[in-house]
Amino acid sequence: MKRMNPYLENPALWQKVHKRLIVAISDFLSPQLRPKYIVDIEERVYQTSGEDSLLVGIPDVTVQRQLKTTSPQTTNVVASPPAQVITVTIPTPETVRESYLEVREVTTREVVTVIEVLSPKNKRSGEGRKAYERKRQRVLGSFTNLVEIDLLRDGKPMLIFNNDIQSDYRILISRGEYRPKADLYAFNLQNMIPSFPLPLRSEDIEPSLNLQNLISEIYDRASYDLVIDYSKEPVPPLSEANVVWNDAWLRQQGLREK
Repeated sequence: MKRMNPYLENPALWQKVHKRLIVAISDFLSPQLRPKYIVDIEERVYQTSGEDSLLVGIPDVTVQRQLKTTSPQTTNVVASPPAQVITVTIPTPETVRESYLEVREVTTREVVTVIEVLSPKNKRSGEGRKAYERKRQRVLGSFTNLVEIDLLRDGKPMLIFNNDIQSDYRILISRGEYRPKADLYAFNLQNMIPSFPLPLRSEDIEPSLNLQNLISEIYDRASYDLVIDYSKEPVPPLSEANVVWNDAWLRQQGLREK
């Protein structure tokens, strides 16, 4: 599949795709960067507390009380029925672990480049976005290079000034020595995922990172063709124009009945 597969964006799959992609990028780059650099898989840990829940406190079972009425002539007092237990849902903390990559110089152990693959929690309001934005600001305030890979159509893109480009996906290359200028690869569902050079020290030869090939290899190794039901529409849903295009493309590839 020579483009981003929108079915991989499904939250039921993306967490595993994300982990596989982090490892695949590391395995691809490590042989090319040695002996000057190593590629470390790091982890960001934070807690959320039911930020996506809209039904907190709504009972699973509704208990109704019937009040008995008496005629005005009676003086009997009717006791209210005793309080009954109701099952409700409350927010509970969830520990979230997100992997990212650091390219470090072997001799100094200095982080030269950070590679981030965005997750759904990074792109919607809540602690996931706050945690990532804090990390992003620290990197952008240093001389460390940043590679930010956004392969998710859903959610709010990360802040980029003077950018009115609308696209399904984005890859941002921010070199520490050129900030605030950066290179943005903006592309849509119909396009191949572009290759890009990995920023390193200015004197180094920069390897080209071909995400399209890596994602295609992940798709094959994980047997996602046996998992994905192409007769259904992707989650999150496509735009109207992309629904038509995707349907035609799937039929052409034999992934959906004509």
